[in-house]
Amino acid sequence: MVGESKGEGVRIRPAHTTDAAAVNKLLDQLGYPQDGTATTTTRIQTWGTEPSSAAYVACADGDVLGLVAVHICPFFERSGSWGRIVALVVTDQARRQGIGDQLVSAAESFAASRGCVRMEVTSADRRQGAHAFYQRCGYAVQTGRSSRFLRDLDDTEAS
Repeated sequence: MVGESKGEGVRIRPAHTTDAAAVNKLLDQLGYPQDGTATTTTRIQTWGTEPSSAAYVACADGDVLGLVAVHICPFFERSGSWGRIVALVVTDQARRQGIGDQLVSAAESFAASRGCVRMEVTSADRRQGAHAFYQRCGYAVQTGRSSRFLRDLDDTEAS
């Protein structure tokens, strides 16, 4: 696009329930296929009414090009809160146009407006391009400083 700056014409706005089909496509590109729009519609509605959560989409010419979801969590061991980018994806066709930067900025602004002093994002080891993107955004690699442990709560066989 000659004469346009990266991300020009892109608008970041809160996700609407009418975005559910587009959000499903984005989540599928991220590696999380969805069953249908009903659950996603409910999820968007919940995130839109929850004061510690927000979901934003990047739109241009009526198309949803990207998504970011952010959640706020208070520290227990000290004052303040931290924000966590729970999901971030830009359509394959719209990558490298500054849209990811705009979505991260929206998430950080939401977090800062709620008193957050730190942001966090996790990314699968195989997503090297995403790791480089986060580093360009100023996020420091924490590999070797902490580990992540998960347990499914519906795991009835675990003791």
